[in-house]
Amino acid sequence: MARFYPEIEEKHRAFIAGQKIFFTATGTAVGRLNLSPKGMDSLRVLSSRRVAYLDLTGSGNETAAHLAHDGRMTMMWCSFEADPLILRLYGHGRAVHRQDAEWDEFRRHFPALPAERQIIVLDIESVQTSCGYAVPLYTYRGERETLARWAEKKGVQGLVDYWREKNRVSIDGLPTGLLDES
Repeated sequence: MARFYPEIEEKHRAFIAGQKIFFTATGTAVGRLNLSPKGMDSLRVLSSRRVAYLDLTGSGNETAAHLAHDGRMTMMWCSFEADPLILRLYGHGRAVHRQDAEWDEFRRHFPALPAERQIIVLDIESVQTSCGYAVPLYTYRGERETLARWAEKKGVQGLVDYWREKNRVSIDGLPTGLLDES
């Protein structure tokens, strides 16, 4: 049975900390919806009403574009082991870029990760739990090394060039705010 909470409780925080993968969903009134899996040690619960994750370079940058345009975001965790549970956070998010005044404030919460692109911050409006009875059981085998090798091969300037070419606008043509010099 689904249950709503006004904020993250300690039991939710513990559940989130125990998961190896989470999903983000964003969209706008028109265009594509985006659903992205996230992993590595990239997420932090900053308070009972705010979470953030260190967003790593990908082939697109839909989340940042959608957040700049609309702001709505859902994050979801599923238990693939032990007790079945699904946890969703609903709220408004935003991307924090290196050129933003808040970058250092948020960046200090994360370890160094390959191909760091931006930080996504979600201000939570509600928390929902549901049963997850139909979610299959899976076993975690480890993190992939692919992104780290790819980023090392690209180098700092190569990543900036990649962002400029692939990550400044969404697949629907919305600006992402990445590398804005204004």
